[in-house]
Formats: sequence, C-alpha cells, structure tokens
Amino acid sequence: MTLADHLVIRQTAPEDLPRLKEIFAIARKFMSETGNPGQWDENYPGDQLLREDMDNGDSYVIQKGNTIVATFVLRGGTDPTYNVIYDGQWLNDEPYAVIHRVASSGEVKGVIRVVLDFARRQYRNIRVDTHADNKVMQHLMQKEGFRYCGVIHCWNGTERLAYQYVQ
Repeated sequence: MTLADHLVIRQTAPEDLPRLKEIFAIARKFMSETGNPGQWDENYPGDQLLREDMDNGDSYVIQKGNTIVATFVLRGGTDPTYNVIYDGQWLNDEPYAVIHRVASSGEVKGVIRVVLDFARRQYRNIRVDTHADNKVMQHLMQKEGFRYCGVIHCWNGTERLAYQYVQ
C-alpha cells in the first residue's frame, strides 16, 4: 500500500472553509520557520479567494479518514501571471494546468507527491511558481521532475520562481 491508498482527494465544499483557514495558518507558520516568512501574509488566502476557487471547481482537499490534511488548487487553462517570463523561458507554449496554494496541516508526509500525482494523471503540462525564499518547495519541484524556467510576477507584482513539468 502507498500513502495515496489511505488518502482521498475531493473538491472543496463550502463547509470545509474553517478547516482550510486552519491549514493555511499552519502552512504560514511552517513557511516562516523554514526561512520563508514573506510568501503569504496573515490574510492570504482570504475567504473571497478561497470561495472563488471553490466556485470555479479548482479547489481540492486531501482527506485522511474524516480529517482534511491538505488543500491545493489545480486549474487548467491559461494563467495571466504566466504570460510574461523573465530571465528564462517556458519549456513549451502548449496548453497547461497550474497548481497554486498547496498547504498541509503537517499531519501527513508526502502531500506534494500526492498533489503532483493527481495533477499528472489529468495534465501532461503543468506550471507552478513559488517564492525565492521557499527553498522547501523549490527542492520538491526539482525532485519531482519540474524544471526551473525563469521569473514571473504575480497579480500583486511580487516575483516568483517559475517551474514547469512536461510528460
């Protein structure tokens, strides 16, 4: 049996919002403790953004038993923040999906692998970005076969390191 055999991925429901907020608080604390205090401020992501993700059908939770242990966004289609890339280039210009807002309660190890396996079963071309201080995510992306492509700017103007995976 693998870790994934014990976990269920499902779309996020409105009643999951309080647990998501708890998980994001835990994730922000973890990021701060591992040298990445600035990627998400205390209000990110806000209720409106989380509800928009749910309404769009892009928000997922990972459950172990009856407990939500992680959340993420997987969205197919063009992401405007990826239209311009600096100091590099995308591996291709084919249709892609993006992964955003991966957050874990820390109760289950290997969550990123579960998220990526779920995404790779649906998409052959995946993009993701992370803060320059998020060394943990950078390491995991490279370990999982993502290639560093350059720098993008988020909706709020902040820089992110951009990665891409192509099957």
